[in-house]
Amino acid sequence: MLADIQAAIPLGFFLAFMIGPVFFIILETSITKGFRAAVIFDLGVIFSDVLFVLLAYFSSYQLLENLSNQPGLYVFGGTLLTAYGIITFLKKNKDKQDKSTIIPEKINYVELFVKGFLLNAINIGVLVFWLGLIIVVGPNLNGNPKRFFLFFSVLLLTYFITDVFKIILSKRLKKKLTPPIIQNLKKTVSAIIIICGIVLIIKGFLPKEQLNPSDIIKEIGQ
Repeated sequence: MLADIQAAIPLGFFLAFMIGPVFFIILETSITKGFRAAVIFDLGVIFSDVLFVLLAYFSSYQLLENLSNQPGLYVFGGTLLTAYGIITFLKKNKDKQDKSTIIPEKINYVELFVKGFLLNAINIGVLVFWLGLIIVVGPNLNGNPKRFFLFFSVLLLTYFITDVFKIILSKRLKKKLTPPIIQNLKKTVSAIIIICGIVLIIKGFLPKEQLNPSDIIKEIGQ
């Protein structure tokens, strides 16, 4: 059990620093909306990860391999992500015209939670990652449900705690950021989301054998 915890902690820490759209949105949310808003958004992300882990665990390998190897899912998720990035990019450009009058924004925490959940859930690559991780880690856990629950609970908890520290550090930057810099930050995050969406779409057109989940997780571990 102790060995499982020791293996899960560094992996959870590593996952918290994997570069993707969610990584940048968490930092942006912390800077622009505050600590609580960023944590709520992150909880939405974690909740979708929990569902993906459970789906991967309780489903057969063949079923999930077929699901993750459907190019249309990559194209669909990438299209949604790209569309979201474009919409937010254009919206933020429009908001820039009114930067002289800054009105405090009322934060909808339910909306932030759902936003975090959906932005993570539409990325089929997340499901492929968790599937690959279970394939690699599963044999070491001897198929023991208690060890599985402990390992992934510690992993996700470490992931979340690391995110909280990232949120705290990024929030401290807010005092040093002027409105124009914040606007540029938002535009940059939107551009990153668009790029990530395009990458997902491109993955959908790659040869099917390149989408093998076990190969992906092995490449990450190297």
